[in-house]
Amino acid sequence: MAMALPNGPVTASSEAETVLFDLVDVYDRAYEAAAAELSLSSAQACVLGRLDTPRRMGALAEDLGCDASNITQIVVRLEALGLAAREPDPADRRGRLVARTPRGDEVNRRFATAFTFARTAVGRLSPDEQDLLTALLRKALG
Repeated sequence: MAMALPNGPVTASSEAETVLFDLVDVYDRAYEAAAAELSLSSAQACVLGRLDTPRRMGALAEDLGCDASNITQIVVRLEALGLAAREPDPADRRGRLVARTPRGDEVNRRFATAFTFARTAVGRLSPDEQDLLTALLRKALG
């Protein structure tokens, strides 16, 4: 899921666009560094974080906007690390669910502690500024 991105927007139309790009870039780098601290790829950390409840692999792929074969490869690696396991779907025995193992729960907790960028960035803002940022981001996301 991680990919090399250019150092800035190809054609920045405004300072806001440039700052937004910078925010995303720093966020991605911090996410990747936190995952690396736990010997995970950012994709593995991302999938592991989505397993608060057992999920079908197709649902994971849809949520993450990627091909199901990518999710399969990531899940295979998480299984090899003892962080996730596939189990029969009780609602449909033909399907399989991916779930975190107890070790996966622990690694996910450690990742949440290691990935401090968002908490630190938002923590620099007053409560009113946080509310305004939230409203503006929701508006920008449509």
